[in-house]
Amino acid sequence: MHDESRNRRLRRQIANGTIQIPGAFNALVARAIEKSGFPAIYVSGAGLSNAVFGLPDVGLFTLTEAVDHARKIVRATTVPVIVDGDTGFGDAINAARTISEMESAGVSAVHLEDQVLPKKCGHLDGKELISADAMSQKIKAAVAARSDPDFMIIARTDARGVTSFDDAVDRARRYLDAGADAIFPEAMKSRDELAAFSEKIEAPLLANMTEFGKTPILNIRELDEMGYRMVIYPQTALRVALAPITQMLSDLRKTGDQNSWIDRMQTRAELYELLDYDGLSRIDEAASR
Repeated sequence: MHDESRNRRLRRQIANGTIQIPGAFNALVARAIEKSGFPAIYVSGAGLSNAVFGLPDVGLFTLTEAVDHARKIVRATTVPVIVDGDTGFGDAINAARTISEMESAGVSAVHLEDQVLPKKCGHLDGKELISADAMSQKIKAAVAARSDPDFMIIARTDARGVTSFDDAVDRARRYLDAGADAIFPEAMKSRDELAAFSEKIEAPLLANMTEFGKTPILNIRELDEMGYRMVIYPQTALRVALAPITQMLSDLRKTGDQNSWIDRMQTRAELYELLDYDGLSRIDEAASR
């Protein structure tokens, strides 16, 4: 397995069962995810918008910025990385370039969605869809653009939150016919809908277990039984991190020091271990011989 590419590893993983894929909003969090034993990493468009630019998730970053962000995470880790490709940043030809650039950055899979550009977070109201034909053209262009057949093209449909459950199923089938490797049904509204979608679509499926959204949070075992093979947690790490950061800043301003937070911090030694300072030291020693 040592020579197995990340792309092939991802396909093998989902063929063997259901995998959990936490979202990383930067390279340090990505390293923590890998060190915790997760088999893959997810890069959320919301995470990029929110954590890097301080912006809402409404399609305000560019392809170049997304690729640069993904490349940093790929370089910091060794596991497969799945990236939110939003709408592909334009029409079919733009979607093709998105795939080409992401593949060159070392990404193993990208999902593209059928919203109009600029898009909205999948769990917000007021979304609009492009036609199923237009989305199918994007998928065909994306498939044609990849150089490694193991690189995964995941088609996301936002139809459930715009038109209907049945439209989401119909679109998923059309996207598979266009060449998509897997389907991401966004914003399903109940456990029963998630299960029914899986029964109707014969393909690897991705479930989004984001918090405070339209989809109930289910355990990995339930999703595995339903047939979902990839389960993403896009903003979990970011939300968990920001709550205590906000409280710490409030306390720091009130008390004048951070002493009450010391035992809740990651230590310097723990940070250095995560960053592999020992590995850098070995390089320095080798260079000085």
